[in-house]
Amino acid sequence: MNDVTLRLHAEPLILSALREDISSEDLSTAAIVGDDARGEVRLIAKQDGVICGLDVFERTFRLLDERARLEAVVGEGDEVHASQELGVMRGRVVALLAGERVALNFLQRMSGIATLTRSMARMLDGTRTRLADTRKTTPNLRIFEREAVRVGGGANHRYNLSTAVMLKDNHIDAAGGIAQAVAAARRRAPFVCAVEVEVETLGQLKEALAAGADVIMLDNMDLPTLREAVAVADGRATLEVSGNVTPERLRDLADLGVDVISCGALTHSAPILDLSLKHLRVLGTAGAGLDGAATGSVGGAGR
Repeated sequence: MNDVTLRLHAEPLILSALREDISSEDLSTAAIVGDDARGEVRLIAKQDGVICGLDVFERTFRLLDERARLEAVVGEGDEVHASQELGVMRGRVVALLAGERVALNFLQRMSGIATLTRSMARMLDGTRTRLADTRKTTPNLRIFEREAVRVGGGANHRYNLSTAVMLKDNHIDAAGGIAQAVAAARRRAPFVCAVEVEVETLGQLKEALAAGADVIMLDNMDLPTLREAVAVADGRATLEVSGNVTPERLRDLADLGVDVISCGALTHSAPILDLSLKHLRVLGTAGAGLDGAATGSVGGAGR
């Protein structure tokens, strides 16, 4: 995630998550650690997977302590292994402890999505088909979850309702048919916007092609019907397959020669990647810097 996106769009959401977790102060930490104590804590993987969200993870702590820094030994999109140390987070101890759970929540969620996406995207190796996400994201977390799909090797579909035209069954019903819906969209949408139409039958596919749809989503069709749909389209529109997309079906769908397979499970069903912050060491006070001798230690927190 580039720094402009992080500052303008992600940072307010990180602040909101921190406010949810700290309504006034961190009572546990305030009781045992001085405000000027500085320290370090180690980021450790507890599972194999793909790491994603290191910039979001670090920014969470920096919003609590502008001098906080992550010294990572892995990069965004790297594959990591259980028990591997991924880096060291340094800063004020009160910030390290107060920000731990929120930072890990973002990192674990993004890494889990990247891990699932990587495993499914690899099933498409050697084909022309791209794996894409959908708008089936956690409310207010779309910017993070879409980034995780991209890092995992997937493609991003439209970001929201304002970024592309997609005419689904209810739009078509409201307009009175596919031809009417496409014509109305052409009149209203910016000329740079492609028009996508969702179809469920071969008859609707033929209507969408005749109406000049740029992209056609073949929704919930079985393999024989999809095979016929690809032949009917014959390259006249970009073809997207959606509905009941599972790892078991993925390669069969790609072998049909479709352009895109969209999969809501990438974001709505990905498990987290289990990560932990451990072995927090108090290194000294703010005046002594981070190179001073250790004066004590605090066990792993984050519960």
